[in-house]
Amino acid sequence: MWFWISLILLFASIGVHLRWKSRFRRAQSDIAGLERLQQLMQEEHARDRDREHIRQQTIFDGMLEGVAILDSQGTVQSSNLAFRRFLNITQETRGRRLDECVSHPDIPRLLERLARDGQVLGMEIILPGPPVRVLQANGNRLSGDQLTLLVFHDQTRIKELERMRKEFVANVSHELRTPLSLIKGFVETLMGGAVTDPVQAQKFLQTINKHTDRLTYLIEDLLTLSRLEGGQVSLNRKPTGLAEAAQQVIEDLETRAREQSVQVVNLIPEEMTVFVDAERLQQVFFNLLENAIKYGKVGGTVEIGAKSMVAGGVEVWVKDDGPGIPEESRTRVFERFYRVDRARARDTGGTGLGLAIVKHIVQIHGGEVWVNSEIDKGSTFHFTLPAESEAG
Repeated sequence: MWFWISLILLFASIGVHLRWKSRFRRAQSDIAGLERLQQLMQEEHARDRDREHIRQQTIFDGMLEGVAILDSQGTVQSSNLAFRRFLNITQETRGRRLDECVSHPDIPRLLERLARDGQVLGMEIILPGPPVRVLQANGNRLSGDQLTLLVFHDQTRIKELERMRKEFVANVSHELRTPLSLIKGFVETLMGGAVTDPVQAQKFLQTINKHTDRLTYLIEDLLTLSRLEGGQVSLNRKPTGLAEAAQQVIEDLETRAREQSVQVVNLIPEEMTVFVDAERLQQVFFNLLENAIKYGKVGGTVEIGAKSMVAGGVEVWVKDDGPGIPEESRTRVFERFYRVDRARARDTGGTGLGLAIVKHIVQIHGGEVWVNSEIDKGSTFHFTLPAESEAG
């Protein structure tokens, strides 16, 4: 009997052992599953952090302002793309002092002020370039932290506009003052009775009339340029014969060409047509041809021609055989009031705005304008215009 009892107990213990072993294996499997689940959750959280970091960095790099975070030692902890671009930094900035990343005398002064005062407001830094940049630095220590937020604003365009405005005011004042002074002087002389000779008086009146016309032309050109730059000009585009438009201007300038003994040759193909505002196109031709006649060689030749471009549209040019334009002036001749020979330009009655008007008219048509020149061999002004099918 004890044998059977022992056998039953043995089988019972084996059953219990197997049942606990099975439970232990299931528990191990459950623990492994939980660990795997925990690992998957951690990996997902890591991916979420990476995605969030990428999103934040994308926003950070998309800012127009240059932004960096510095520690108390002036070491860069983080910076965005605009910050590195403004300062022409090509290497990694993180973990390096700002004055090691940028070699500029104002940077140590900037870090010194940040360390001393905890902030910098409106500090101007001019970087030599190229291109030359004018930056405004603003920095402030973050509340309850040893970190400093440094922000650079690019003031280059604003400073350039301020310079252009000052030059424009100075140039307009000068251009107005000269003829007004002459007019006033001659009028006072006539009113004072100092001139009794009718012939002399007539010469005075002719001079007054000449400078009055100069003022009128200047004001008209200023108004035209203002409307062009302000986008207030609406174009009346229509198919226009290029050769015919040029020929009308040539006929208008026939007297001036004859005075200079200049021959104007129209080489534009008769069949060439462009889709433009005909009146504005004639302004372009008038300014370019008038300049070519005025500054070309006495007894010389002015050519106007055009060709179709492979990419579409046409390229037009006006060529003279004058003294040419110095290399340093070729990129500036389309600026307002810029003159290569200031004395000669005033003697010939120019306002200094003609080429600026040409540039803006061509640009609002979707074209480009430039000049090629050689000293003592003349200048060729080029501009492009869209064909009818290409105009917007």
